[in-house]
Amino acid sequence: MVNEALTFRRYQDGDQEPEPWDEQQIVSGESGKCPTYVHRAPPCQGSCPSGHDIRGWLSITRGIDKPVKEGQAWQQYAFERMCEANPFPSVMGRVCPAPCQDGCNRNEVEEQVGINAVEQYVGDWGLENNMTFDAPKKETGKKVAIVGGGPAGLAAAFFLRRMGHACTIFEEYHELGGMMVFGIPGYRTPRDVLEGEVKRIIDMGVEVKLNTRVGTDVSVEQLEKDFDSIFWGIGAQSGSALPIPGAEAPNCVSGVLFLRAFNEGKLQHLTGRVLVVGAGDTAMDVAAVARRIGHIEHSHENDHPEMVILGHTVHDVTSAARRQGADVWVVYRRPISNAPATKHELDSVIAEGAEIHDSLAPVEVILDDKGRAKALRVVPVDWEDGKMTVREGEEYDIECGLIVGATGQAGDFTGFEDFANEWGLMDADASYQSTVKEGHFVGGDVIKPHLLTTAIGHARIACESIDRRFKGEDLKKRPKVEGHLFSLLNELRIHDHDPAPCEEIEVRGTDTADFAVHNYEDRSFAEIIPHENLFLGHFPYSPMHRRQESKITSKDVLSNFNERFTGLEEQDAIDEAERCMSCGMCFECDSCVIYCPQDAIFKVKKDQRVMGRYVDTDYNKCVGCYICRDVCPSGYIQMGLGE
Repeated sequence: MVNEALTFRRYQDGDQEPEPWDEQQIVSGESGKCPTYVHRAPPCQGSCPSGHDIRGWLSITRGIDKPVKEGQAWQQYAFERMCEANPFPSVMGRVCPAPCQDGCNRNEVEEQVGINAVEQYVGDWGLENNMTFDAPKKETGKKVAIVGGGPAGLAAAFFLRRMGHACTIFEEYHELGGMMVFGIPGYRTPRDVLEGEVKRIIDMGVEVKLNTRVGTDVSVEQLEKDFDSIFWGIGAQSGSALPIPGAEAPNCVSGVLFLRAFNEGKLQHLTGRVLVVGAGDTAMDVAAVARRIGHIEHSHENDHPEMVILGHTVHDVTSAARRQGADVWVVYRRPISNAPATKHELDSVIAEGAEIHDSLAPVEVILDDKGRAKALRVVPVDWEDGKMTVREGEEYDIECGLIVGATGQAGDFTGFEDFANEWGLMDADASYQSTVKEGHFVGGDVIKPHLLTTAIGHARIACESIDRRFKGEDLKKRPKVEGHLFSLLNELRIHDHDPAPCEEIEVRGTDTADFAVHNYEDRSFAEIIPHENLFLGHFPYSPMHRRQESKITSKDVLSNFNERFTGLEEQDAIDEAERCMSCGMCFECDSCVIYCPQDAIFKVKKDQRVMGRYVDTDYNKCVGCYICRDVCPSGYIQMGLGE
């Protein structure tokens, strides 16, 4: 029996409609068009908030794009390409939910490329081999204040130092890292990994002022006097637990505070049932941590979880010996199928023993005679066409010992209240400049709580805007496709194949002059290539090379703080990169050379060849038959020349 899901046909039975006349002009196997090579951005890059050149470093991993420096390991070359967009490959390879994989065109064949697994391998190699970032060769003399030392602030420091700008991070806590340290559990981001990736950014010459809060210890006005620009990356780590009556109870806390207390080593166990309200990734982390740290049946009043979470006391580590499995419920207002959490994290939390109770809207926190929450009153709701209908009269109470709200976050604007919008966040324009004040730029959760990689992408764009502002350039123009896009000119340059200087003469039409890159067009800044443009029939079935994952169940989750994933070995990383279809860029498959009936397409000489410049066309032989376009797996060939 044929598996139709793995069968590709460019034309289907019954197709009668010709392609648009301006795209298909073949008569008796010939046309007036010849192939041109059009570079478009792949959907993985278009889906990546930090703008990774994913296709680029996968091409390095699989050995197509080889290191320029003699004796350089391919891993170092791939590491350098990765870090152009994101200086945290080891962390991101572990915790990023990989929206790039959701957009991967390989899903049309069988399943996506394991991009985050390859990223983790290269990132870990970088740490093991002490990869560092070079300090800038030239200082610009400009200084930027970075408020907040989380992922956005650290990324901003990295990008600014690469541009040659001096920068100082002002961090109100005793440690850098923000949500990477205090929000994500340590078993997902091993501390030695995070510390290594933070250290090489600071070693670029970044000044750091810890335990220094802007708005309290130093004023915004003082920063404006001392620095040429300011980047705000303060995160969104405050806000009420739940917007319902009774939520002021001490044992009704926010998910951010809960995770901070755990990651600082203060929270060792819980008491009573834990209700996690919400179903985003923060809620999943809270539920997973609660299942791991467990429950103690009888505890002193000072050991109640909220006493630790609110900073009044610290659990005695020895008390953890008495803990047992915690009763953890996730309460969500919508159907759990609509949860914003990553499916993998949701499935893991369920496997680890947390109960899911969906389509329940919190109504009120019920208090005991001491003012502590003893129950959460909820009401069942129905959803139809995105609208919620409350089932009046069916309210009931869920008994609990702790309620953790993970439904919303806000920033702490004490001392600079004018920058806050009505939601307790900051507004920015397309260049990530504050809409409140010129010269102030913004990035990360304080714009809108989202992914770590989103914060890094914000920082990159903001830093580009800061640099352009220093140079007196227009900030308004941004490309349609953001990111560190592949540049053929740069590829030619690093391989010492720069085009020759252009003579000061007017030239219209040439296929020989060496000051031009012939029959090549770069549209990556404006177009993302869809799977319809690829010849999927070229790609055989090839399952993903998955990282080994420890399957944690409800029976062994207690005190299990082991890292969940085991990274790929080198050959597995290479084999996984081989599955990349190199959408929108030649990957040297030779199909166009093999199938050209006129022998018009030929390989570029080895001493002139670079990534994206593997084949060329002899237009004296080409008859415009379209065969090369039809067999090109990556959609790199378009018929256009000759019009």
